[in-house]
Amino acid sequence: MSILLRAALAALLFVASGSLGALPGLCFSPAAAAEHNYAALVAKPVALPDMVLGSPTAPVTIVEYSSLTCPHCAAFADNVFPMLQRKYIDTGKVRFVSREFPLDVKAAAAAMLARCAANGDAPKFFEVTMILFKQQQELVDHTTETLTSIGAHFGMSQAQVESCVKDDATLDKLQADQNFAYKQLKVEATPTFFINGEQFKGSMSFEEMEAKLAPLLKH
Repeated sequence: MSILLRAALAALLFVASGSLGALPGLCFSPAAAAEHNYAALVAKPVALPDMVLGSPTAPVTIVEYSSLTCPHCAAFADNVFPMLQRKYIDTGKVRFVSREFPLDVKAAAAAMLARCAANGDAPKFFEVTMILFKQQQELVDHTTETLTSIGAHFGMSQAQVESCVKDDATLDKLQADQNFAYKQLKVEATPTFFINGEQFKGSMSFEEMEAKLAPLLKH
């Protein structure tokens, strides 16, 4: 079974669950707007292990829901996240959690590949997703070839890549987490951020992110 066929089956499962099928399929471009506070719900364990950078005792936790085919998510990864990591994550001020919210078939396949390539190693997971974001256009235009190439970069054979996207256990967990985000956390598009539980929908510049962090880091 090809990578894209397996990914198509994944998408069908999402539609049947009432998750992706009910979504507008948007990648948010407007500036992030504050919504509600979901601190207790965001803190609940999810099906897939959280991929986290930063100190567990950091005063601020940012949870990002992103899709690997979302241009605004790619822009955040390329333009904002490196500065956020240097100034806040690596200095112990922010704990950053990355969670998947694939908006289409190709993003779902890429999310599964990132999990397999990282094999539970959070820094490696962020490295894989950064490469996927940088090669986003190739991922969209030549999905199978791009996933195979990126998998090979991380030591995976073509057979291992195909086996990865056929893994029902990972697929079921990805679906469960997306359903939880959509139904309980009201995530409807990407990127969506939760900063100490407060929800912000839409893209952010580094300056906008800093403005939201500042009052939380006063003490």
